[in-house]
Amino acid sequence: MNQDKQQKNQKAIIYCRVSSKGQASDGNGLTSQQKRCQNYADREGYDVKKVFPDSVSGGGDFMKRPAMKELLKYLDSNAHHNFVVIFDDLKRFARDTEFHFKLRSALRIRGVIPKCLNYNFDESPEGIFTETIFAAQGQLEREQNRRQVIQKQQARLEAGYWAFGAKKGYKQVHFQEHGKLSVPKEPEASLIKEALEGFASGKFPQKADACRFLVKEGFWGGKNPDKYIDKFSHMLRDVFYAGYVEYPKRDIARRMGKHEGLISLETFNINQKILANKKRNFKKRQVMSPEFPLRGLVCCAECDGHISASPSAGNGGKYQYYFCQGKNENCPVHRESIQKEKIESEFHTYFKKIQLEDGADILVKEIFEKVWESEIKKFSEKGNTLKKRIIEIDKELPLITQKIIKVKSDLVVEQYESVIEELMKERKGLESFLQDSNADTDIPYRTALDKSLELFKNPYKIWSNADLAEQHRLFFFVFDGKIPYSKKDGYRTASEPYAISLFREFATANPQQVEMGGIEPPCKKEIL
Repeated sequence: MNQDKQQKNQKAIIYCRVSSKGQASDGNGLTSQQKRCQNYADREGYDVKKVFPDSVSGGGDFMKRPAMKELLKYLDSNAHHNFVVIFDDLKRFARDTEFHFKLRSALRIRGVIPKCLNYNFDESPEGIFTETIFAAQGQLEREQNRRQVIQKQQARLEAGYWAFGAKKGYKQVHFQEHGKLSVPKEPEASLIKEALEGFASGKFPQKADACRFLVKEGFWGGKNPDKYIDKFSHMLRDVFYAGYVEYPKRDIARRMGKHEGLISLETFNINQKILANKKRNFKKRQVMSPEFPLRGLVCCAECDGHISASPSAGNGGKYQYYFCQGKNENCPVHRESIQKEKIESEFHTYFKKIQLEDGADILVKEIFEKVWESEIKKFSEKGNTLKKRIIEIDKELPLITQKIIKVKSDLVVEQYESVIEELMKERKGLESFLQDSNADTDIPYRTALDKSLELFKNPYKIWSNADLAEQHRLFFFVFDGKIPYSKKDGYRTASEPYAISLFREFATANPQQVEMGGIEPPCKKEIL
């Protein structure tokens, strides 16, 4: 009676495992395993507290299985409880003789009893011998299965079939005469074809251009084309898309595939030459010119096209002109000459008018002071929170050290040492942050603000004393785009520069309505 009562109060953990995601959903999957283990626990009177499902085999090493690592971590954090761990089958335990007994040892030192639906663990010499035979048999089956899979894949590759998962733009379809065959999947296949052929023809001069096309067409879900460049590079180098199969890891040389290619082998070879060359011989025109300083800064007010410039000869002399070079040939001033002196003198007149009103800088400073004080307060509170965490870590470390002294198992000691190492890394990072965060809350902020206000008080003064490259950088700092110019009306000034309007908004804003986020005091490293 006492034994039955004790068993009913016994806490249990269920561990389920399959070797692939496909097995997780079939009849021998995780759900059915869990159900059988739960039925066993109900019959034996065990109180199941947690279930740990694994769909990753990790080979023979149980520490490569995420759920098994979580299970052991759970046992360590609940060391004051006694558990049994229920397995559906001995093969779910560990299909490797060495790791089988390492896992047995890891459970034993934690005082955990393993239970299996079709095997009774026995600590007698005969029981351990039998268990060794079963563990060795599991390892043999695993290694034989792996060998068979590799042999089948090898045979499929040699016959011209892709023996692995479906590639992008394809799907695996079962045919009686072929088995699983890679078949183009639309609309992905057509998009890949257009991208690969477009790169070969020059329609997409750079890989980023092809990625931009694929993102725009919804082939990839993200919005940033640059992050897909490596994936597109892999497609360019993959002869599979030309209708061939090769797999150097298994010594499978290139051969005609059974699947339908998306591009020709000729197109594939062109792409390889382009990749090997690395530099396409595209001529890039120099936009900035001392002779025509406004080239690249002004656009046509009629068609929004680019205004270019060039010298011209006539009447026994050389003349300099700007002109609209937009793509819209129906523009009323397309290719019409604009005198250099006229467009540049009007630009200087326009630029001199761009400045911050008198007194606005004082109001901007007052508002920034209030925002700054608020951010300093938040910064200080964040530092106090980090200091509290350091104190908590300092309290945790001695407790874990005391546990190590009491533990005899090398495996458990190693795990505790790993926890200590992580805590020390965290502590070091917090200390480093606090040390580097000693903000100078006076000079850097005020110096930067004063320089910005000085710039917008009279940007033309700074412009006139700068070289050409600095003038272009200053232009796009003050203006948010090219300035529209009309040959008839001059510069269109309907909208003022964004930077000037931003400072003006600050100067007229109610300080209580100014959002406080986004400004952080610089640390010493940033000052240097």
